[in-house]
Amino acid sequence: MFGLDGRKILVTGASGGIGGATVRQLVDAGAQVYASGRSVEALKTLSSQTGCEVLPFDLASEDSIKGALDGLDVWGVVNCGGFGGEIATPMETDISVFDHVISVNARGALLVIKYASQAMIRAGKGGSIVNVSSQASLVGLAGHISYGSSKAALDNITRVSALELGKYNIRVNSVNPTVVMTEMSAFYWGRPDIGEPFLKQMPLGRWATEDEIAAPIVFLLGDGASMISGVSLPIDGGFTAC
Repeated sequence: MFGLDGRKILVTGASGGIGGATVRQLVDAGAQVYASGRSVEALKTLSSQTGCEVLPFDLASEDSIKGALDGLDVWGVVNCGGFGGEIATPMETDISVFDHVISVNARGALLVIKYASQAMIRAGKGGSIVNVSSQASLVGLAGHISYGSSKAALDNITRVSALELGKYNIRVNSVNPTVVMTEMSAFYWGRPDIGEPFLKQMPLGRWATEDEIAAPIVFLLGDGASMISGVSLPIDGGFTAC
């Protein structure tokens, strides 16, 4: 269905909810998946459930990324690894937190593209890269100065990478999800004064599920999206259309 049978795909952030769901759907589609993430224990559990290969590395370290990807034969990449940072206004933000969010979400994704695309170009078989961005890059969300800035940078990394890699038949896209109500999200978006007004602005009026984010990622990787590159796709229940 997706043309992913036997194709080798790297997924970062696989120890998280969206990353884990993406690994499961890719394995179901026949892909051979390398799973990276912060929690080695969560990756081992995912591996025992899906058969994916565990490949941990540090998104904040170029040496770690280069070492892990050196010689790795991949056809596709999902940049799902990320760090949420803090909820703060521009007046209150901790610049050391801002720097770390940028380092992981934008710089780390770029480094993965840098080293993975080199192997993809050498293989000469084309490929597909999907970056997991956020609705926070498309609109201004209160308290999201660090996170939104990092994802806006990631969207531009997507566009420029699509421009540069297209001649090698490598497509690059991003998805821009709304909130998935995980335990990590609930501390902020679960507050009635925050979550309820937000959902009232969203045409579909509900939070996304992990599988609802993973499915478009798998689609963009696959052959059904073979003419799609340089796109930032909102998966947000219509929120950014308002």
